[in-house]
Amino acid sequence: MQTIILIVHLLLAVALVAVVLLQRSEGGALGMGGGGGGGGGFMTGRGAANLLTRTTAILAAAFMLTSLALAMLSGAHTEQKSILDVQAPAGQVEQQAPSEPSAPISE
Repeated sequence: MQTIILIVHLLLAVALVAVVLLQRSEGGALGMGGGGGGGGGFMTGRGAANLLTRTTAILAAAFMLTSLALAMLSGAHTEQKSILDVQAPAGQVEQQAPSEPSAPISE
């Protein structure tokens, strides 16, 4: 089960990166073309922008759900459910006093 969710998670990650890269940049902060004023771009028009925005949102939501599922499955194999539940072993609660330094070796 965990392997299937992991594979779906990786496919979602690759698809999410691809969809984000397909979108036209609006700021053009780096001045690399493709954004702002000039025509062009792989997909133009309001309809394509809405489709890519919705696709990004759906993929992001699915990515988050698979992330939560993987986190829950990985925690199911341990006895402790929280780091706040960790108890120190009885022998290690007391701190030991520092040992006396050894006498210097005279030559």
